[in-house]
Amino acid sequence: MKLGANSVLFGGYDLEAAFKHLAMAGYDGIELSAIGGMSEHLVIDRWREIAPTIKKLSADYGLELLAMEQPSQDPAIMEAAFQAAVEIGIPIINCGPGGKSGEEATLVASIDSLGKLADMAGRYGVTLCVKAHVGAAIFNTPTTLRVMKEISSPHLGIDMDPSHIHRAGENPVEALHAVVSRVKHVHIRDCKGSQQGPGKPEMQANGRGDIDLLGYLRVLHEAGYTGPVDLEVIGAKEYSLEQCCVIAAESRGHMQACLQACGAR
Repeated sequence: MKLGANSVLFGGYDLEAAFKHLAMAGYDGIELSAIGGMSEHLVIDRWREIAPTIKKLSADYGLELLAMEQPSQDPAIMEAAFQAAVEIGIPIINCGPGGKSGEEATLVASIDSLGKLADMAGRYGVTLCVKAHVGAAIFNTPTTLRVMKEISSPHLGIDMDPSHIHRAGENPVEALHAVVSRVKHVHIRDCKGSQQGPGKPEMQANGRGDIDLLGYLRVLHEAGYTGPVDLEVIGAKEYSLEQCCVIAAESRGHMQACLQACGAR
């Protein structure tokens, strides 16, 4: 497994700050945030301007470009994201599920949209991933399994985030067993309690919450998963650089210890 972090943790700072400090914390790679309002990192409508800088930062700091998070399912925005991914060398694009929990019509619409986007991803030779998200049409294991059943494209993978599964009232370790065959990306963070949001950024750091992340990573290892495991901490845009660095370093140390404990490193 490759340990990375989403640059959104450093959303209040420029992209070089994210590369520099994630490299210092010992990460293998980085997931680029293309999340409007949370960062000004990989801005999709300016990707051609930004692409050379990203490639240089990757080389300078020795961080592999593991993924991109671009939440919109809008076809034009997603096609631009795929084009950017091909030019920059990013293999995985993570998007949001859209829709609303418990509304069958929005689940059907989301699955239809994801199927079309998966076909587009195939034309560009990249992988599109989607995760269950609290409040969205795809929000738990049953809805994730439905996506897996109805979209067979090898260009659509599951992005498994234990914090959302935890907040959906499920055990993330048990849930992972059910979907691991299609997992192509992992967003990871901890969570204290089962409230709607993931909590303060520092409480999203791995090891601070209630999720059995060691057991979670053990399931991935035993299933032969070798893809990215990217820390995704949101809400830190107003945090000091020192606070962001502490969260990154603490989480990476916890992940490294988990991988060593289950024999993955």
